[in-house]
Amino acid sequence: MNQASFSQLTPIGFLQTFVIELMDLCEEAGTAQAEQIIERIARSAGRFFEETFRAEYGLDEALDRERYADLIIGLKNKIGGHFSLVSSDAECIRVASSCCPFGEGVKNSPELCRMTSSVFGAIAARNFGYAKVVLERRIALGHDGCQVGVYLNPETAAGLSGVEYRNQPESKPDQTLAGDLQARIEERMHRIWCQMSGRCPTLPGVERPVIVAQSPAMQQVLRAIEIVAPTPATVLIRGETGVGKELVARAIHAMSERSEKPFIAVNCGAIPEGLVESVLFGHEKGAFTGAVEVHRGYFERADGGTLFLDEVDSLTPAVQTKLLRVLQEGELERVGGHRTLSVDTRIIAATNCDLEKAVTEGSFRKDLYYRINVVKLAIPPLSERPEDIPHLVDLILKRLAVRYRKQIHGVTAELMDRLRAYSWPGNVRELENVLERAVLFTQSNFIKDAELGPNRAAPLESGWKAIRKQVLDRAEREYLEQALKRFQGDVNQVAEWMELTPRAVYLKLSELDIDPSLFRPQRSKTAKDR
Repeated sequence: MNQASFSQLTPIGFLQTFVIELMDLCEEAGTAQAEQIIERIARSAGRFFEETFRAEYGLDEALDRERYADLIIGLKNKIGGHFSLVSSDAECIRVASSCCPFGEGVKNSPELCRMTSSVFGAIAARNFGYAKVVLERRIALGHDGCQVGVYLNPETAAGLSGVEYRNQPESKPDQTLAGDLQARIEERMHRIWCQMSGRCPTLPGVERPVIVAQSPAMQQVLRAIEIVAPTPATVLIRGETGVGKELVARAIHAMSERSEKPFIAVNCGAIPEGLVESVLFGHEKGAFTGAVEVHRGYFERADGGTLFLDEVDSLTPAVQTKLLRVLQEGELERVGGHRTLSVDTRIIAATNCDLEKAVTEGSFRKDLYYRINVVKLAIPPLSERPEDIPHLVDLILKRLAVRYRKQIHGVTAELMDRLRAYSWPGNVRELENVLERAVLFTQSNFIKDAELGPNRAAPLESGWKAIRKQVLDRAEREYLEQALKRFQGDVNQVAEWMELTPRAVYLKLSELDIDPSLFRPQRSKTAKDR
C-alpha cells in the first residue's frame, strides 16, 4: 500500500489537535520547557510529512525551492492557515499568512509558533543543508498577520533573530522534558505509521494507524509493546471486545524484526468448527470432499511473519493439540498430508474471557495456556481511560468526515463531557458507531448530540483535573447564559458587566459553543415581512 496522499493527510488533523492540547502544558510548565517539547514533536512530525509528500510525487532527490515552498504552504493550509508565497531566491524563502492555523488561542500560547519554526526549519535543513527561520511577524504577538523568512545562507542570516537548523543527526530528545516514556511513544508511533502504511499487505485502504495513549493505563501498554516487540516471545492479549486488541498486535508486528513479512489476523471464533484445522494448517488435495487442490493454511502464509489468533479460547481440543506442536516444534502437517512442514511464525493470541478458568474447567489445555501466555498484555476498557476519549473522538470524526464528505470540526464541550462520563460497554467500537450515527444526522459543523445507552456511574478514574474542568465549564456556561438573558444577547454589555473585553467573552462563548444571537429578542414581522 502506498503512503497516504499528502492532499488527504488525516494525521495532520491529529497533529493539530495534539498541539492545541499542549496549550495546557504551556500554562502549567515553564515556557522554555514547553517550547522544547513542541519543537521535538514538530521535528518528528516534519519527517513524516516530508516522507508523505515525497511518496505522493515520487521524489528521491533533495527538494528544490519550489517544491519546498509547496510542501510547507500545503501543510500549513491543510490545518487551517492562509499561507502564500511572498518571495523565493537562493538567499531566502518567505511566506505569509493572514490566519493562524491554531486560531485565536495562539495569542494565549505564543510558544506554539515554535511548531512552525521547527517544521519549516528542519525540512529546509535536510534539503538545503542549512536554514534559519525568522518569525518576522506573528499573529500571536498582535500583528495583523504572520510572515516567516526561511534563510538558506548563514552569511545572509547572520545577526537576524531566529532559530538555526543544520543537516546533521538530531540529538536524542531530552528525556527529562516529558519523561522517558513519552519520548519512546513518539519514536515508536512514527515507526508504526511508516511500517503499517507501506509494508503491511493486510491493511488495504487504512491510513497510518494511531494508538491513542494519553491515559496512564495505555502508556503502560505501549511500554510493554516496545519491550516485547523485538523479541520472539509469544504474547497473549487480554481485553474486552472492542478495545483494540488487533491494533496492539499489529503494533507489535510493525515494531519487530518481522515487520516486512506478512501479518495475518484470524478470528478463530468466526471459523466453522469443521474447517478450523484446514484454515489454520492447510490441506492436501483429496483430503476430503471438495479438496480439489492443495491449500496453504494461515500458518504457512504467515511464515516469517506474525499470526494473530483472536478468540483463541474458541479452538477445539484437537486444534489446540496441533497448535501446541507448532509452538513447541515449529512444525505442522496439512490435513490429509504425511509430510512435516517447518514454519517460523510468531503467535500473538487474544481473548476476552478468563483463560485461567477455562484451564481449570478443562476446556483449554494447560500446557498450551502456558505456551501462549509467555507475555500477557491487558488492554483496559475505555471506561477506565477517559483521558483517551477526546483524542479518539477527534481521530474517528476526521475519518468519518472524509468518508461522508462532511465538514465536521468536532463535538461541543457539553457533548464531550457526556462522552467522557459514559461507561462505554462496547468500548472503542461502540464509540465509533455512536459517532458515525451522529455524523450522518448532524446538520452542523459541530456535533451537539449523540445517542448513548443507559449509563453506569462515572468512574472515579476520570481524575481531579477532568472533574474540575467539567464543573468549571458547567458553571461558566450557566453564568454566561444568565448574563446573555439579562442583556438580551448584547455581548458588549455582558463584557462590561463581567469586567472583561468583548473579545474575551466571544472567545469563551466560542469555546462553550454558545450562540449569543439565540438570546436576542426576535424582531416582530412587519407587513413587508409578511
